[in-house]
Amino acid sequence: MMHLSEPLRQYADEQCSAREAQRQAEFIAFGPIVFQVSRLMVKWGILELLRDEALTSDEIAQRVGISPYAAKCLLEASLTIGSVLVEPETGRYSISKTGWFLLNDPATRVNLDFNHDVNYLGMYDLEAALREGRPAGLRRLGDWPTVYEGLSRLPEDARRSWFAFDHFYSDSSFDDALLLVFANRPRTLMDVGGNTGRWAMQCVAHDKEVEVTIVDLPQQLELMRQQTSGKEGADRIRGHAANLLDEACLLPADRHWDAIWMSQFLDCFSEEQITSILRRAARVMDNDSRLYIMETLWDRQRFEPAAFCLTQVSLYFTAIANGNSKMYHSDDLIALIEKAGLEVEEIVDGLGQGHSIIKVKRS
Repeated sequence: MMHLSEPLRQYADEQCSAREAQRQAEFIAFGPIVFQVSRLMVKWGILELLRDEALTSDEIAQRVGISPYAAKCLLEASLTIGSVLVEPETGRYSISKTGWFLLNDPATRVNLDFNHDVNYLGMYDLEAALREGRPAGLRRLGDWPTVYEGLSRLPEDARRSWFAFDHFYSDSSFDDALLLVFANRPRTLMDVGGNTGRWAMQCVAHDKEVEVTIVDLPQQLELMRQQTSGKEGADRIRGHAANLLDEACLLPADRHWDAIWMSQFLDCFSEEQITSILRRAARVMDNDSRLYIMETLWDRQRFEPAAFCLTQVSLYFTAIANGNSKMYHSDDLIALIEKAGLEVEEIVDGLGQGHSIIKVKRS
């Protein structure tokens, strides 16, 4: 039986009439145009203007500094997209509920920038990526085997949007996660895939005795050192360079680990690679160690739009990031944990922007 949270049970039944389904199909067919029109409505400040007052297309053209033709094209398309409304008697446009979310919802704004700056061009190569198991669209950003080797060298807009996307979803869960991870006051914590050290800094600020080791690629550790340099508690953070795609690369075993932390990390790997990484984690754990895996599991979401976003983000991993990973269903991740010789002790849902923490111990 496939696990689905209660709001996602709608996926088991038809939700649309035939006419609604036809409209949805056309919306999909014109998806790239819908996206770019909506992005420009935000970027050029048109939705912001319409939030405050109803305006004609000529008034909008004058205020935004675009031609009457450009204004009419964007407004008429947005009308049928559903982000604006029109008064037939006056021809004045105003913002709709959908337009309000495009303009004001933080998650939507982060997703909009991420999809334009990181994903948009590369998605043209999605078919090749799926067939060949490689990030065929990454060439639009740079020449690296995976996006992770190139994070520090991405084009500026792509780099800014990538980190904004990554931090938005992880940072919202940190407060809840700290309470869970530090319930037993770990003295040693290994942060696997620690990126720029944001979680590590949260840990050393939360507990004045904990020592954190970040395991990541050398170039990521350099970014981490730049970000944490001179900050209080940074002296209790050290780096351990490792490329965990190399199965011969082991996790550090020079001390007992009270806690091992993997946040938004395992979704960067294929199922085979995850099993290998978890087996290496099991090798450095004892009966008192706990592994905390924080992921946005698409099947455990409280709200349906979150599940929609996560299943779409899976294709970013396919076309851009690495060609073989995704946002996982909890059943699949649990099976990999057990295959690695570990056991799920507890799952806590509903942290921040839809995160879950899987607490794991040795079998």
